[in-house]
Amino acid sequence: MTLRKPRILFVEDHDDTRDLITLLLKYQYDVSTANTLHDALNLIRSGNFNLFIFDSWLLDGSGIDLCKRVREFDHRTPILFYSAAAYESDKNLALNAGAQAYLVKPVDVADLLKTIKSLIPERRKIGRRAQRSERVRRQESTID
Repeated sequence: MTLRKPRILFVEDHDDTRDLITLLLKYQYDVSTANTLHDALNLIRSGNFNLFIFDSWLLDGSGIDLCKRVREFDHRTPILFYSAAAYESDKNLALNAGAQAYLVKPVDVADLLKTIKSLIPERRKIGRRAQRSERVRRQESTID
């Protein structure tokens, strides 16, 4: 059995930050990116992610608004805010909107990786879930 990499959606409007974090994470995770609230919602609805990472400020809205909208239909996928908004009130808004963690940019890479790892289920669980989904698909196709 080949284990899939956990999937992360990183929503960040600053190109350099988005590229740097994607480069940092791509060896351990399957990273998709978006730079707008609109694009992020489209990806979230079409993909199956293990973690969302949101910036607070986006080109067409806020990460807080995105978080609230996601929580209307997805209550399970963990959300991490990775933002330059450093006030305690910014953190509280994100957590009250449904996020599980909040890191202020810039952050030590080890702290970012540790936080991400703490929010994503163990890889073997993801592998089992994928196997179970495949079994269900096979059973459904034999019924038809």
